[in-house]
Amino acid sequence: MKKNIAALIAGLLFGLGLAISQMTNPAKVLNFLDITGTWDPTLAFVMGGAVLVTLISFRFILKQDRPLFEGQFHLPTRSDIDSRLLGGAALFGIGWGLAGYCPGPGVAALAMGLWEPALFVVGLLVGMWGFRRLPA
Repeated sequence: MKKNIAALIAGLLFGLGLAISQMTNPAKVLNFLDITGTWDPTLAFVMGGAVLVTLISFRFILKQDRPLFEGQFHLPTRSDIDSRLLGGAALFGIGWGLAGYCPGPGVAALAMGLWEPALFVVGLLVGMWGFRRLPA
């Protein structure tokens, strides 16, 4: 139960951060991605802040024997770059550039009650379903 409450609090905090930084606003995101037009660099500060917090906090977190609500850390073990990784990254970037949403902000934007984020999340779920059916 503690693990679920911690996950809920982390998710709500993440969603709040996305809303405050306006990452749930596709126009803001698209302007950030448009480096030759109406470029808006403010989301770079959001990304930089996230990287800084991660760099500092992971040094302390990973020195612990285990996470607070889990028996062990579950860290990635693969380091190879394959066609599925490259294809997924390209698809992610294309989708982000077309829609102005990536998964976190897209789900957080559902709280606004608009049809665009709902359509995005449906597409996200269909894409996840399709990926699971592709041969490895």
